[in-house]
Formats: sequence, C-alpha cells, structure tokens
Amino acid sequence: MDINILQLIEGAKQARGLAVVIDVFRAFSTACYVTDRGVERIIPVGDIETAYRLKRDNPSYILMGERGGVIQPGFDFGNSPTHAERADFTGRTVVHTTSAGTQGIANASGADEVITGSFVNARAIVRYIRQRKPERVSLVCMGLGAKSPADEDTLCAEYIKNALEGKANDFAAVVHHLREGEGRTGSFMDLEGEASETSAPKSDFDKCLALDRFSFVLKVEPFEAGLQQLRKIEIAQ
Repeated sequence: MDINILQLIEGAKQARGLAVVIDVFRAFSTACYVTDRGVERIIPVGDIETAYRLKRDNPSYILMGERGGVIQPGFDFGNSPTHAERADFTGRTVVHTTSAGTQGIANASGADEVITGSFVNARAIVRYIRQRKPERVSLVCMGLGAKSPADEDTLCAEYIKNALEGKANDFAAVVHHLREGEGRTGSFMDLEGEASETSAPKSDFDKCLALDRFSFVLKVEPFEAGLQQLRKIEIAQ
C-alpha cells in the first residue's frame, strides 16, 4: 500500500486511489457529529453561491458552514461540532460549505474514492482502508482555509499513516502539541465574544479531538445534478 500525505487544494487535485480529505478543525469533525444526530443527507459543496441556491430552491434544507471561520448571513448553523451535537437533524438534509474541507472534496476528482478524515473517527477510517485494500492512499490535509498547512490536519494524516503501517501513535502528545505547544496557534480560532459563541466556541477543541468517538466513515458519493453527498458507512469494531 503506497501512502502519500498531500497538502491543500493542489494536494486534493493530486490525490489518487483512496483519498482521505482531512479537516480536523472543524469541517469533518462537525460532519460526524451531524451524522450522529440523525441527518438524512449531507451535501458538501465548495462554492458558497451553490449553497445559497440550494437553500433557496429547497427551503427545508439546513445551511451549515463558514468562511474565515465565521457563520455566514442566512446560514442556519456555523461549522461547530458543539452546536451540531445540541441539534436534532433527524430526517433533514444539510448543505455544508467551508473554507477548507469541502474545497478538498470539490477538487479530489482524480481519486477512485473519497472519504472524509478527522480524529473523531480515525479508527474507523483505518479499518475501512484495510478492508478496501487500495494500492494507493492519498491523505489530503486541507489546512487553514485551504491556503496554508495546519498542524492538526498533518498530525491526523500521520496518525492514520502510522496506524496503517503498524506503527505506534502518541495521541496524548498530539493533543498537548495542539493545546499547549507550537500547534496551538493558527487553525483553531479563538474568536471572541458573540463571534465565538455563534461560530467557533472554545468547546469545539475537545469535540474535535474526541478520538474514535464515532465508528463510521463518511464516503463521498454522487447525489444529483452534479452534486455529491456523504454516505455513512458503519465499520465493525
């Protein structure tokens, strides 16, 4: 199994084989929490105007996401696992657009298949890849706004790669690095006041680093009219 760690939009374009598009803070952690709260369908889109159009055409859809870490006008939710965990999405369709994660999905067209990546379902991701036995795995780190690498995404890619190769991981060291070390600045945005509460509450940090909380992967599949959806696949533990 050839495993490559790639970065940002260019990395997504280079992805081949089975691609894992990684966005720890927060897109693909949030997507797992939304799925766990009973969502029927998540439609990931890169273009925010497409998201707005889908909401106009389907008023019952839930519009979720951010730009620059901040919830956008007309959105029902930001990109927060804290807020997602408190909501009931049973039977609903969520349109999800973010600065980094969903951009990776939009650009990973050269891969044979695409799943999302985060720490909250890392074990399921590893087991899914082992089941699929691809010749090539592309671990795509989407970084800060898809413009610069972010430690948490690279560390997640390294964690998955180590696990696939049978190497030990020190998750406590990962958390310490992101909470106290050099990785504490950058991707995890500590917005202040109202912005923090509505877009990026500080509790998201622990929600995004709840290792192996979920036992499923989210696979990107065709939906309709050129759109894609995330399908939940339970992985036996």
